[in-house]
Amino acid sequence: MNKISFLLLWIFLFGLEACAQKKTVEFPIQKSEAEWKAILDSAEYKVLREKGTERAFTGVYNHFEKEGHFHCAACSAKLFSSEHKYDSGSGWPAFWDIPADGAILLIPDRSYGMIRMEVVCSQCGGHLGHVFDDGPRPTGKRYCINSVSLDFHSK
Repeated sequence: MNKISFLLLWIFLFGLEACAQKKTVEFPIQKSEAEWKAILDSAEYKVLREKGTERAFTGVYNHFEKEGHFHCAACSAKLFSSEHKYDSGSGWPAFWDIPADGAILLIPDRSYGMIRMEVVCSQCGGHLGHVFDDGPRPTGKRYCINSVSLDFHSK
């Protein structure tokens, strides 16, 4: 197989994968993009609605050690507990577990030529970050979450 044939095959297969991940999920909280823009600031909108990422080591919750719960900045759903937060050294808040089943959804993300699992709020579909299999025990998970997608509520 020559280089051009290989490249065309790769583009075709990658295109099929990209189309396959376009499945839509119905979330309980539905708002128009205009409504989201009215309630979220520009940084929140960029991350939560456009799947952006804040710069590493800039988020308010990266080195944050208060006790309480982290909620979705878009819809206030309870997502993570401070009991499960740890310093991963990645530059973003990291959690090794979620407080309850159903708080988040994991969606395959094949953007940028990578295969990852996107973490979204199960109530509004807001993009929170990604989960990786390099976290501490007992779960081995690292939920790498953007600070801007979270609101903290003290205990």
